[in-house]
Amino acid sequence: MLYSSLLFIYGFLPVSLLINYVSPKKVRDAVLLVLSLVFCGMFGLYYLGFVSVFTLVNYCAAVMTDRLRKKGEVCVLPFSIGIVYDMLTLFLFRTENISGLRRLLGVPEGFFPLGVSFMVLGAIGMLVDVYNGKEHADRSIVRFSLYFLFFPRIIMGPLLRYSVFSKILREKRNDLEDIGVGFTIFVKGLVKKAVLADQLYMLYTAVRSVDVQEMSLLTAWLGITAYLLCAYFTLSGFADMGTGIGYCFGFRLPQSFNYPLLSSRVRYFSARWHVQVVQWFRRYITKPLTSVFRGRLLRKASLIFAWGILGFWYGFSLNGMIWGFIIGTGIVIEGRLRHWKIMDATGMIYTYIITLIASVFLSGSSISYSFRYLFAMIGGNRILLDELSLYLLKSYIVLILIGIYASTNLFRNMMLRSGKNRVRTAVTAASPLIVLALLILSTIMMSYTGSSGMILFRL
Repeated sequence: MLYSSLLFIYGFLPVSLLINYVSPKKVRDAVLLVLSLVFCGMFGLYYLGFVSVFTLVNYCAAVMTDRLRKKGEVCVLPFSIGIVYDMLTLFLFRTENISGLRRLLGVPEGFFPLGVSFMVLGAIGMLVDVYNGKEHADRSIVRFSLYFLFFPRIIMGPLLRYSVFSKILREKRNDLEDIGVGFTIFVKGLVKKAVLADQLYMLYTAVRSVDVQEMSLLTAWLGITAYLLCAYFTLSGFADMGTGIGYCFGFRLPQSFNYPLLSSRVRYFSARWHVQVVQWFRRYITKPLTSVFRGRLLRKASLIFAWGILGFWYGFSLNGMIWGFIIGTGIVIEGRLRHWKIMDATGMIYTYIITLIASVFLSGSSISYSFRYLFAMIGGNRILLDELSLYLLKSYIVLILIGIYASTNLFRNMMLRSGKNRVRTAVTAASPLIVLALLILSTIMMSYTGSSGMILFRL
């Protein structure tokens, strides 16, 4: 039951909101935990058992590590057990190399715990902070469990430090205004997924069905542009939906994407793409590595390596790692050329090209396929365009242009600069009707699409 399902939108969400707000304030944390467990149970009893065991193991590891550390005793054992368990969980479900262990554990064929990558990163970060004395393990199993199981976060984050989530939990509000704001953010994310991402996914799959050695230059560019936009709208769409749901329950969760596409610098793209995930890798991988190496060259290499690990986390493949290497290398090279005035005029262009090239590897089924696809993108097949590319261009050019515009903050900036004029007043007054219309449109589109959600199952 994803956020974009009709059952969730018109069934689970309104019922859970009603149950939450009629419950006494003292027990709302427990109510939210029960609702989250019900949500997890919608994916199957095995998934419910998995997230319950995962939470319990990390709770025991965190509490024991914190208790031993406070007593001045060695706390390496519970910390190590927790870290090993989390890493094993990640590799168990994200790679096929240890399929024998899954069979030994009795894992059903085809089972994949949605959101496992975010849960593991959150658990590792929490355990590291507890071990270093930067966090204290929460003895409340309810609050601790909500950190992992709170259903607005379980699919697409945001990936928060435990102390940050605890603060948001303590400061949760119960205003009707927040419900309105949250529902607006939710519908925004729903439109990204159901209206834009699903249609772009159809273009991407149409291009992938073409033999890459016979692919025209225009077809290749249309396909990878569709993939990049589809990935952005799918990931940011689900992230917005989760943030919006959080607002409805009084949790002011931060947004995960800050219009990264068409950034004027690669480093701006990296800072705006999956913000909390990038910050996690910077905190727990990049900074420790750069603190070890004193030489500038080694520090730059460690930055590129950290981005490679981030890319590997996305795709759990060498292709994903190459995606990260390209982004990290772009950041390093850009830093050396930042004083060149030509970058001010070409920044958006080269950033877009670098992200597209990186996306070729992230989307590719193998390294050889990705290089063949790049070969087609530069006209290596000696086919600039054909009937298929012209048909796809004619069919999807409007959608692509809308997607490119929607991936920028041009409309938001226009509204901010408009001040209190009539345009802004009119848009504000019409917002409820616009949101309702977009919800109806998304509902209609969901009745016969939904394929782009498959991107989520890689995380």
